[in-house]
Amino acid sequence: MLFSGIVSVMLDDNSIISLPSVGYVHTIGVRVYWDPTLLNQTTQIPWGTLYPGSSNNITLYIQSTSNVPTTLSLTATNWTYINASNVLAAGPSDSTPYMNLTWNYQDQTLAPGQTFQATLTLTVDSSPNFLAFLINKTITQFSMDITVQANQT
Repeated sequence: MLFSGIVSVMLDDNSIISLPSVGYVHTIGVRVYWDPTLLNQTTQIPWGTLYPGSSNNITLYIQSTSNVPTTLSLTATNWTYINASNVLAAGPSDSTPYMNLTWNYQDQTLAPGQTFQATLTLTVDSSPNFLAFLINKTITQFSMDITVQANQT
């Protein structure tokens, strides 16, 4: 009973729980940059601190390095949760509905060398089950692997 009361309070004021996070970017057939001039390539996305029920947008520039027309795919895997003791905590699987990574890409074909401005959005759920996981495991941060891949059309 006490725990459900705590979760109810957390749902009313999610600002009590925060999650610093980072995404590690892996690419196949593309390069990912912070800027449209393609000078600042990146392999990490610092999402900043997220709160249950919130989302954060990041704008990137994705350049095809393929020599044929391609479409892109985006996957997020290896969700890793770290607790207050800085130890890996068992958590929801990659298919969890608690974290969702999406983007504004809609299967456009990229020509060789073409650049696409992409907005990635990471959304954190505020469900009682996820809040209970965060509280019970004392989760203080998380990370994931993000793969952007060019697929031949």
